[in-house]
Amino acid sequence: MTNQNKTGQATVVQLDPPRFENGKAMLIVGLRGHFTTATWAGIPAQWERLVSYGKVPGAVSPVHYGLCFLSPNGIDYLSGVEVSGVAGLAAEFSHVNIPAQKYAVFPHHEHVSKLRDTMEAIQRSWFPGSGHEIARPVAGAPDFFERYGEGFDPRTGLGDIEVWIPVKR
Repeated sequence: MTNQNKTGQATVVQLDPPRFENGKAMLIVGLRGHFTTATWAGIPAQWERLVSYGKVPGAVSPVHYGLCFLSPNGIDYLSGVEVSGVAGLAAEFSHVNIPAQKYAVFPHHEHVSKLRDTMEAIQRSWFPGSGHEIARPVAGAPDFFERYGEGFDPRTGLGDIEVWIPVKR
């Protein structure tokens, strides 16, 4: 699919077909901020702040999550990890319960900074002809999330990135 980026240049996003997962319920904790198109570039700094805390108490794996909560004037974005509980967390941390639900999972092969292009391709190309519908989030849950697996390298911004979008069953 070809999209226009914010400078009006065409960007080509090659979407792999999604796989479908029955995602488990998760408790995610981390740092949350509000971002608009003008402040989007601040998201990496939020990730750097999270990493500066070291290992998060109760973390269940090295996988990281970027939770996206859509709003009329941008997004709330939580960079975090899955935990077993909220005891011993820094006061600055927020927590979010994600319910068990079905997801369309899209791999992202480009640099992490190109995730917005992948999201636009999913919305504009894949969903309209897929026969699937986005599931509206339950109260407090994200609209969708990014999953950064063990193969993600934060130094290069590449590897093991997926976009998980809840779909109706």
